[in-house]
Amino acid sequence: MFTQAITRKPGKNFAGGLTTSVSAKPPQYELLLKQHESYLDTLISCGLKVTVLDPLPDHPDAYFVEDTAVVTPDVAVITNPGADPRKGEVESIARVLTNFRKIERILAPGTLDGGDVLQVGNHFFIGVSQRTNKEGATQLGRILEQFGNTWVTVPVGDGLHFKSSVNYVGKNTLLVTPDFAENTELSGYHKIILDRDDAYTANTLLVNDHLLTPAGFPSVRKRLEGLGREIIELETSEIRKMDGGLTCLSIRF
Repeated sequence: MFTQAITRKPGKNFAGGLTTSVSAKPPQYELLLKQHESYLDTLISCGLKVTVLDPLPDHPDAYFVEDTAVVTPDVAVITNPGADPRKGEVESIARVLTNFRKIERILAPGTLDGGDVLQVGNHFFIGVSQRTNKEGATQLGRILEQFGNTWVTVPVGDGLHFKSSVNYVGKNTLLVTPDFAENTELSGYHKIILDRDDAYTANTLLVNDHLLTPAGFPSVRKRLEGLGREIIELETSEIRKMDGGLTCLSIRF
């Protein structure tokens, strides 16, 4: 059960962040703020106390706070983001998390983005990706082991982050893109395998008894309804233009 979330307001220069997306319309700041506010309101409605940090003007991606830390009931692990322009984001997050948890850190040459880490109970999947290398994944795994957790690394391939393609939606079920449908590290779980046109919805967020999912994918919503949880659809158009998803926007614990 989550009780806390840390978020950050997007800065006006958010469109200067890292992205591979190509859109006919440029990202719109006022619309992003509206979508972000709706996200915050939803977290609050799910029972979380939300801390909202100010923008970091020198770091346009800083509102994707999830990449800066991995928080468990025992420890907060401050990451070392794989993209150099994002490394300056972590200290402000560390200062906040010292109020809640013991702090550990991923050290160079290890790199780690929180978007590559999926927790299911006391087991952690750690994606090895463009942003998370094997050294960073191993450092995290060794920290987690100290508190009785298990972990496994999973190659991400062409995707940006592991949680861009795989997320836990409760009831021993993973929501996965076709590329991960036969992944041996995910055996033992029921899988909802998405059509490729619906792959963006793999970044669906389980918050307590609620599933937060991108709006505009009715066939995915219908499949999620079979899990018996309240489903909340959220507009994500501007977040998506910056390679972001619903998990990226908060650190939940």
